[in-house]
Amino acid sequence: MIKNYLKIAWRNLIHNRVSSMINIGGLAVGMAVAMLIGLWVWDELSFDTGYTNRDRIARVTDNSFINGQTETWGSSAWPLAPGLRSNFGNYFKHVIITSWTGDHLLTYGDKTVTQKGNYMEPAITDMLSIKMLKGTAKSLNDPTSIILSQTTAKAVFGNIDPINKLIKIDKTQNAKVTGVYENLPENSSFGDLTFIAPWQMLAISQNYPGRFNNPWGASWFQTFVQIADNADMAQVSAKIKNLKLNALRGLNNSDARHKSQLFLHPMGKWYLYGEFKNGINTGGRIQYVWLFGIIGVFVLLLACINFMNLSTARSEKRAKEVGIRKAIGSVRSQLIAQFYSESLLIAILAFFLSLLFVQLCLPEFNQLAAKKVSILWGNSLFWILGIAFTLFTGLIAGSYPALYLSSFRPVKVLKGTFRVGRLAAIPRKVLVVVQFTVSVVLIIGTIVVFQQIQFAKNRPVGYSRNNLLNVSLQTQDLNKQYQALRNDLLASGSVSNVSESESPITAIYISNGGFTWRGKDPVVQEQFNSMSVTADFGKTVNWQIKEGRDFNPAFLSDSSGFIINEAAVKFMGLKHPIGETIEWIGNGKYKIIGVVKDMVNQSAYETAKQSFFYLPKNWSQLSNINIKINPLVSAHAAMNKIKAILKKYDPSTSFNIQFVDDDYAGKFDNEERIGKLASCFAGLAIFISCLGLFGMASFTAEQRIKEIGVRKVLGATIFNLWQLLSKDFVVLVTISLLIASPMAWYFMHNWLQSYQYRTEISGWVFAIAAIGAMVITLLTVSYQSIKAALANPVRSLKSE
Repeated sequence: MIKNYLKIAWRNLIHNRVSSMINIGGLAVGMAVAMLIGLWVWDELSFDTGYTNRDRIARVTDNSFINGQTETWGSSAWPLAPGLRSNFGNYFKHVIITSWTGDHLLTYGDKTVTQKGNYMEPAITDMLSIKMLKGTAKSLNDPTSIILSQTTAKAVFGNIDPINKLIKIDKTQNAKVTGVYENLPENSSFGDLTFIAPWQMLAISQNYPGRFNNPWGASWFQTFVQIADNADMAQVSAKIKNLKLNALRGLNNSDARHKSQLFLHPMGKWYLYGEFKNGINTGGRIQYVWLFGIIGVFVLLLACINFMNLSTARSEKRAKEVGIRKAIGSVRSQLIAQFYSESLLIAILAFFLSLLFVQLCLPEFNQLAAKKVSILWGNSLFWILGIAFTLFTGLIAGSYPALYLSSFRPVKVLKGTFRVGRLAAIPRKVLVVVQFTVSVVLIIGTIVVFQQIQFAKNRPVGYSRNNLLNVSLQTQDLNKQYQALRNDLLASGSVSNVSESESPITAIYISNGGFTWRGKDPVVQEQFNSMSVTADFGKTVNWQIKEGRDFNPAFLSDSSGFIINEAAVKFMGLKHPIGETIEWIGNGKYKIIGVVKDMVNQSAYETAKQSFFYLPKNWSQLSNINIKINPLVSAHAAMNKIKAILKKYDPSTSFNIQFVDDDYAGKFDNEERIGKLASCFAGLAIFISCLGLFGMASFTAEQRIKEIGVRKVLGATIFNLWQLLSKDFVVLVTISLLIASPMAWYFMHNWLQSYQYRTEISGWVFAIAAIGAMVITLLTVSYQSIKAALANPVRSLKSE
């Protein structure tokens, strides 16, 4: 019997080719989109889940009251870890202080490679359950040791056994390789940790002067903890909150005014819940997980709506078949099984076709999403969900013909007195409205996302990015020879100016407090972004002086001068800032010599923060060289000369040279990636909706073929008939637009509120979406409408 059901189901698919292709293709595309989004969501949710102790690991995080609001920092001062051990040791299994993971040079013989690594206390290997392939993790107790990931070991040593070999870190520190560990999970916060050096090596290093001199005054590091097995994360977090504040008060440190409150931020929330606003966790990437999860559900819903619409519409034409089957002895249960088997066959074919679509699309999808996801062929949950959904879809879509049509009385059907009635089309019309409502919301949302990106991209940045290069220094070799290097670069004719800075122009790494000035409100808890620069910095980046003057290397007094930005003038309440004295507690007095236009040094979506620039007292602070290419020289020729001169002064280093334009563009990577994914899914949603419209238009034209024939005989033109068949769909799409527009405005307005520097939602966005949806609808429907209108009325009016 089942074999017979499947045979008849297959024959029906072959007989109704167009309807079958639309059904299977549309459902397959919907399933494929849902599957891709599901793989993306799975990858996001599984971030940091590859560590055995994940639920007990946390980062010590700091809420400080600064500039009138609470700011949250993941960095910490070096005495924090010993303070936690001595005061709350019973609550922790491990307390570990680390530097920040960054690029370092590893040199073995004449080979130098750049790898990401970190200085960490030895217990990190136990905390992260690092699996050693060679050597032992305990070797990190030796301050001259280093352990490498298997990838780094291969990159540095090739096929040579690395154990006990000596390498140099950043060309200054000798280290002996004492172990090789298995690569950490890529999909994790420590995925890029390719070597670990002992914390003690950093503590005794001469590469970081000043970072250990002022115990609680500089938060250069990170502190990770693993709470004890019998401890509760929330309770431990509450107990440690005043540790830093009490230490600052004990030292009479002015930073105590910031009312620092420590808390534990669990590892499970680092990635998805990493955003804080005024000290409160406001989410993070989890909002995109929800967004794409909802999009996936709706796109799949659109495909299912097509399936159900066309299945129910087509099934009404099979009323006579039901009548004949009942007349010759079929019982209702057999008819139900027949309709369900057809529906399930379509769903199963669509599922396997969707797997093919996903496999073909994965390379492009991974590139677009910056992921490395793949179909979870060996995951039983994936197959259970896939098969369950396929069965569910098939049963739901087949329920109408199976339960409704099987209830027909054969006498009425075969006499020709059976009529479906007008109300039968209402559910289909409602579903079409739902389809286009979802599609239009996605279109409007995508346009607003790109509008916001362009709004931020076109924002005045306060300096010139054209032909500006940044060279990030990984060693102090070039710092020591900076003047000679600068002279050679300028003499080459390819460079118009050169300067050094503490951080690149597109970022500010340091913020400072402890300032007093005339008229300062004693209640103000100030914090300024700061950047140490050489005197030619302003000329190199072409910043815009609003008041006063630029640094002048001929003026010795400029070593005690500040150039501040407009935001700082406003924050300090200075009417005439030039010549005003600022006392930097612990660093002396400085005079304001100039005011520059606000520059976008950090997020392009935030307002500029109060900042100051000053000349360095310690040149080792400067780790970036800024180079302005001569506009009269081609960028390619200039780059070749610049690289040659850099190699002259440091032959073994592969320099990280980046155009500032590219670096600035990187600030938009996340939003652009989300926008591209959303636009891709919106396009597929429209495609699926159009498939449904095409199928419904085909069915409507077929259903009204005799009416069209009569109208043609009576003189109706092709335009009249096109108008007749299209108007119902235009009305449905118009209703969709009226529902979708306020919904889209509400969602996107709320989304924009998360940005300080944001665009406004313009009326043209809704106009474009409306016109686009209407044009697509008319193009989709017109093919079937015109085809029906051009048909020979003689054929359509012939008796069956």
